[in-house]
Amino acid sequence: METDEAPRLLPFQLQFDKPVVSPIKIAEWNPEKDLLAMVTEDSKILLHRFNWQRLWTISPGRCITSLCWRPDGKAIAVGLEDGFVSLHDVEQNGKLLRSVKSHSAAVVCLHWEENGQEDSSSNVPIYEDRTSRFFPSAPRVPRLPGVVGGDAGFLDGEDSFQELSNSSHQRFNILCSGDKDGSVCFSIFGIFLIGKINIHKFSVCTPSLDNKATHRLLNASIHKVVLSKDLCHLTLTCSGEMVEDRVEITDKRAIGKGLLGLHCLVLDTSIFLKRKNELHQVAQQASNIEELIEVIRASLSVSSKQWSDAMRTFHERFDPLCTMIIDHGLDSIPQEEFLSLLCGARTSPPIHQFLVNSLGEVGLKRVAKVVCSAGKELQLVVLDHLQPAAEIIGFRMGELRGLSRWRARFKGIGLDEALMNHATDKAGMLLVQVERFMMVLSSVVQQFSNFFSWLLKCIKMLMSELNDQLIPCNSELVVLFLRYLYGQDPIQLLLTASEVVEIDPGTMDRVKELVQFGGFSDCEYLRRTLAEEFQLMESGFKEAILMPFTAISKRVLCNDFLPLFPIPSSPVSYVPTTISYYKDTLDVASSHDNLVDYISFRIPDESFSDISNCIGILRGLMHDLRNGEKGCNSLEAVLLCIPDGYHCVDLSLYKESQIVLLLNETTGTSETSGNACMMIVDAIGLPFASISRFTSPNHWKLQGLKDSIVYLQMETEKVRSIPHFVIAPLAVSASRGVACVFAARKRALVYILEEDEDEVSDAE
Repeated sequence: METDEAPRLLPFQLQFDKPVVSPIKIAEWNPEKDLLAMVTEDSKILLHRFNWQRLWTISPGRCITSLCWRPDGKAIAVGLEDGFVSLHDVEQNGKLLRSVKSHSAAVVCLHWEENGQEDSSSNVPIYEDRTSRFFPSAPRVPRLPGVVGGDAGFLDGEDSFQELSNSSHQRFNILCSGDKDGSVCFSIFGIFLIGKINIHKFSVCTPSLDNKATHRLLNASIHKVVLSKDLCHLTLTCSGEMVEDRVEITDKRAIGKGLLGLHCLVLDTSIFLKRKNELHQVAQQASNIEELIEVIRASLSVSSKQWSDAMRTFHERFDPLCTMIIDHGLDSIPQEEFLSLLCGARTSPPIHQFLVNSLGEVGLKRVAKVVCSAGKELQLVVLDHLQPAAEIIGFRMGELRGLSRWRARFKGIGLDEALMNHATDKAGMLLVQVERFMMVLSSVVQQFSNFFSWLLKCIKMLMSELNDQLIPCNSELVVLFLRYLYGQDPIQLLLTASEVVEIDPGTMDRVKELVQFGGFSDCEYLRRTLAEEFQLMESGFKEAILMPFTAISKRVLCNDFLPLFPIPSSPVSYVPTTISYYKDTLDVASSHDNLVDYISFRIPDESFSDISNCIGILRGLMHDLRNGEKGCNSLEAVLLCIPDGYHCVDLSLYKESQIVLLLNETTGTSETSGNACMMIVDAIGLPFASISRFTSPNHWKLQGLKDSIVYLQMETEKVRSIPHFVIAPLAVSASRGVACVFAARKRALVYILEEDEDEVSDAE
């Protein structure tokens, strides 16, 4: 009798098994599309489609230590070993958008989160940037000879600039970055640094059975930071030593007597949710001002280089006249010789020799072309870049000043009215200096052109080649040029910050009389150069915007900490850790969605003598803070023992509180031989045990769960065998339902977690 046996299904359909060019150390799935960003051991960023088609490869030239996606999936943030965080455009082949040094140590972790709550019930109107109503699109960094793209941390592509500067259409989002020295930075839209904290400065009160003590961290290094979806809490893990706050850092006897291990901290970042509309507006204006400041900086740099090159050419051709005058034994200067030629009194031998033999018609035309072309280029830089940037800065400064006067909303985030008034005044004076520079530039270029035309006419006369096609010249302008411009350079003077412009007393008196009519009170602006005025404007803006940065940084507080497990040695090797937030499905009585934090980690075998080959899952640490005042405890934990013959390589939280484990066999003959498997564990069904928080902090709470360890069984869990020895990282996408596993022998395996396949197909 024949029976049809149903084919056995294997969990997690294998999509493909492909080679990789180099070992992978970081891998992250795009939150919106089927794209996988990977970082190789030699710090190259690879972007692949789900079908493993490579889209692009870029190399920053520096060691990459972390990577994350923007919530909309259109950009990636890259943390570097030198403390920089760079943003790259995914849709433009990884083009660099911006690079900012926000840390003084290696950026070891990044997390980019956007506010997922709608403001339909809020009475605060949605912010609209009004700049586009009054101004054309923002100017770009000038691309002229001598400027390398990205020197100022920006790329000069118009699309990239607009992508960064126009953030009013985006949902409010924050990029969090942590470094190995314990600092965490918060950047709105990834481009505007709004706060920075260091976990070493936190002191946390720990109520115990007999007293209340405060503790802090020493020599801490951050491992992972994750911001909650409502932006109210930041959960981070770090390695370091927890000591009592009364112990002085300089006391070497105290070092080593605290809790040295991996700790979990919960920071209160509710200021981002409570003041997100205000922060959105300030970030929108301030980030654009920062970008436009770089436009002005580059414009001044380009202008200074172009003009100095032109003046170098001019002096190289005209300075030999001084030597000729001395060689002929005359007690004179070039200006006097040119004036004598202009008045027709005489033509001295050195002037004749210089104009006819040394300079000549061809040489004069070359010098005239260089100087006049440089003048026109400077005028274009001012009209197309410098002046529009200064005008938009003035408008946006005025917007910020208006916001600062709304004290009920913006004083709480540190926007100071007096400082904004000062910064706005400096922006207005910069506009005045730009107009002044443009007038001086136009006058100087005109006088140079007139001087060259007169010299050409003189050369023609000396060579008896005078004709009617010569450009007419103005003798009065020649006299002014010889008196004020031949031996001086007012253009370079205005482009240099360290110079002082000499103003006659009569002019200063008239300016002081104008002050009585109002509008400005700065009488010394005529003595300052354009470059110096720009520096004053920039410093005034930075001083004003430092207040919100300081205010927000002080509002980020440490609510709680929890020692996880001891670490016997330092520095700490890689510890698989993952943090995520899920909706609390058990809290049905709540009128709004509560979030429950899940923290999962592998416990090193050397941490506890009586706990080995285990992973820990902690949930409700953030939720416990909300319920603490009510007297109830929701902090729970569970220990899972890995099946015999396997050890955990990496882990990742999946959707609906599921955990994906990547396991290697321990029976391999070498470090790269043997098989592996991938397992999914449902955390909701696990027997979590409550952890009391009102106990002495001088012990590891997870050790109290050693008698209630849950032993995982290969037969009862959803497991897929992998015919390779695998390595970290494990890249899991909860939104796409896929996982990418990397083998030690440079292979990448992509599995669909929501689909199974026949065992026969796997064998094939």
